[in-house]
Amino acid sequence: MKVIKNYLYNVGYQVLAIIVPLITSAYVSRVLRPEGVGANSFTNSIMQYFILFANMGIGYYGNRQIAYVRENKDQMSKTFWEIQIVKTIMTLYAFVAFEIFMIFYTRQPEYMWAQSLNLIAIAFDISWFYEGIEDFKVTVLKNSLVKVLSMIAIFIFIKGPNDVTLYIIVLALSTLIGNLTLWPNIRRDLNKISFKFLNPWQHFLPMAELFIPQIATQVYVQLNKTMLGVMVNETASGYYQYSDNLVKLILALVTATGTVMLPHVANAVSHGDMHKVNKMLYKSFDFVSAISFPMMFGLAAISLNLAPKYYGPGYGPVGPAMMIESIVILIIAWSNVLGVQYLLPIHKQKEFTWSVTLGAIINLILNVPLINLWGLDGAMWSTVLSEISVTLYQLWAVRKLLNFKKLFADSWKYLIASIGMFVVVFFMNSFLKSTWIMLGISIVVGVVVYGVLLIVFQSKILKSINEIVKNKF
Repeated sequence: MKVIKNYLYNVGYQVLAIIVPLITSAYVSRVLRPEGVGANSFTNSIMQYFILFANMGIGYYGNRQIAYVRENKDQMSKTFWEIQIVKTIMTLYAFVAFEIFMIFYTRQPEYMWAQSLNLIAIAFDISWFYEGIEDFKVTVLKNSLVKVLSMIAIFIFIKGPNDVTLYIIVLALSTLIGNLTLWPNIRRDLNKISFKFLNPWQHFLPMAELFIPQIATQVYVQLNKTMLGVMVNETASGYYQYSDNLVKLILALVTATGTVMLPHVANAVSHGDMHKVNKMLYKSFDFVSAISFPMMFGLAAISLNLAPKYYGPGYGPVGPAMMIESIVILIIAWSNVLGVQYLLPIHKQKEFTWSVTLGAIINLILNVPLINLWGLDGAMWSTVLSEISVTLYQLWAVRKLLNFKKLFADSWKYLIASIGMFVVVFFMNSFLKSTWIMLGISIVVGVVVYGVLLIVFQSKILKSINEIVKNKF
């Protein structure tokens, strides 16, 4: 049950981390207007490149390394401080690089300096440690409180279109405070060590191996917003961000399994139990397939009504963009299982790196013609196609390690059930009165239709759910 509890904790936090800005965005979108929202999205996309450099692949690497040695508290303490030293130094280098960048970059300097608080915050992020020891309760409870307080601060202090800088500062400070709240627990969880025996730079090259895929991943996470801001306008960048926010909310329910399962699988690998590793992989893949198929089709079915209704006047383009982007829910769900939960723990970093690098290259190549042709929708199609390439490469990489027949055993059932659900929900949203109550009813009807069809098809996910209820997972 520990895996299930950690999954629920992580899902809870991931959803809250997105739901707080999602709740506030309905307010902020109207107060700051599309221009202000776009300015925040565009400047934040630039800042993310410096944050990426500061992180240096530590999220995945630190999580995995702590999981390897967590049964030896002295070794775990040594590993933590070695990794944290490297992270602190890389953050300092990143901030110096940002200061040099600002000498030459004169566009919206006030917003950029406010965004730099996010870079300072990243130096104090030790969530990777608690993920490695599978203690998700600590990070969830403390960060959840900070997120709620930040939401309250936004409603109190953000009052008009001139408050963009203040809005950026509130978001950044909430991240910094959330990270700082994790540090008091370190004294309890680690042994005292002598810093003269530390060798932090032994971790640098392995981090660099995971830094490359993170760079590649950020290309098609942030570059689309940056290129839209440059090639179209900052408002288009804001539309992309708001579509992405809703899709990421759904994805949080799926990709939370990656953060939870990575240390669990890594620990099994450290004991040489590959049979257990593959068994967990098949179960995890079936689980994310069972929830990502209906999430993808469900969001697509309601997106045209949801976006303008939620964000307000002036945000109509978000709906069609969200409908296109909903495809990545399933694609990223599969690549999260294959990449984060399988390739990384079994030391197949090279294959993982190549997969996301391929996606980044395809995204970069497609962005220019597709954005020129279709603007915001072109950027969305570029994202979808690049994510598909990532997943296809990872499937090719594991072709000799996994049984595809077993991997996709019930996928056809989830697909047909989801299509049936889509037809019903899309019809309700297209031809019935568009109200919040009707939207909620259509979602409930969709869930019922999907559940009934799974029972008709006798999907094995129902057996897995029964096992979880009986504490057999």
